[in-house]
Amino acid sequence: MSFLSRFFFFTYIGLVTIAGFWGAFINPYFDFDLLFHFDPHVLSDHARINLLSQYRFLRALELGFGLFALLFYQKIFEVRTFNILFLTVMGSGIVARLVSWWADGQPNYLTLFFLSYELLGWIVIFIYTHKTRKQGADR
Repeated sequence: MSFLSRFFFFTYIGLVTIAGFWGAFINPYFDFDLLFHFDPHVLSDHARINLLSQYRFLRALELGFGLFALLFYQKIFEVRTFNILFLTVMGSGIVARLVSWWADGQPNYLTLFFLSYELLGWIVIFIYTHKTRKQGADR
């Protein structure tokens, strides 16, 4: 279970970190094309600039979460406070996807894959760390 938990952790956080950096600082237009099949250039300059600013901001937060998780990954697996924080942030993203599915309609298959992968990863990490955290004191 240790390997599986760390596998899901590092693949999820790796993608979060890379996608966050890419979307915030390199090429958000690629994201819009790949994820949404949308060209922001069809918007007015005002709308495009504000959409990209918000998107880059959210991707930068994603990058920050990824860097936090990489920096403190050992503590996330051992210390209750770090573990709860990590699982809460990760779980919030999953819940947001589920709310969107309910409120906005069924997403595409790529988004459903991410949702499934994140949910499975969250469950595996929760089960593993819930068991291992009990063995060690909060530091």
